[in-house]
Amino acid sequence: MTTLKSKLRDDLNTAIRARDELRSSTLRLTLTAITQEEVSGKEKRELSDEEVTKVITREAKKRREAAEAFAQGNRPEQAEREKAEGELLATYLPKQLDDDELNRIVSQAVEEAKAAGAEGPRAMGQVMKIVNPKVAGLAEGGRVAAAVKKLLAG
Repeated sequence: MTTLKSKLRDDLNTAIRARDELRSSTLRLTLTAITQEEVSGKEKRELSDEEVTKVITREAKKRREAAEAFAQGNRPEQAEREKAEGELLATYLPKQLDDDELNRIVSQAVEEAKAAGAEGPRAMGQVMKIVNPKVAGLAEGGRVAAAVKKLLAG
């Protein structure tokens, strides 16, 4: 069984052979982030695929935020580059939920929270507790929070 980390490593070697600069530098940086995570604790360890996915998610988010910052700073080349790196990393992540799927999960959670006696804006924390495990890695926190707020404001 190949791990996600070994797939990244294989893809890096392929990218280097193909002289694909964007792919090879992005994968190199991501593998470095994974290695840093592995040696950051008290003892060196191998990350599980789930943990590697979290690192990739974090790296992809950094790229999206950097792309926005560069776009606002009127530096379109850098913005494009960061955006391309983010999209490349997204191919290694589970498919994100679309708005309909996300709203369906959130509305079920809102119903559950209401059944437990939580309503209105104060129910936000309770709803997020129900939603987060269901959408972990499938939707970005900001998107989830926005959907929850919208449904609670109803």
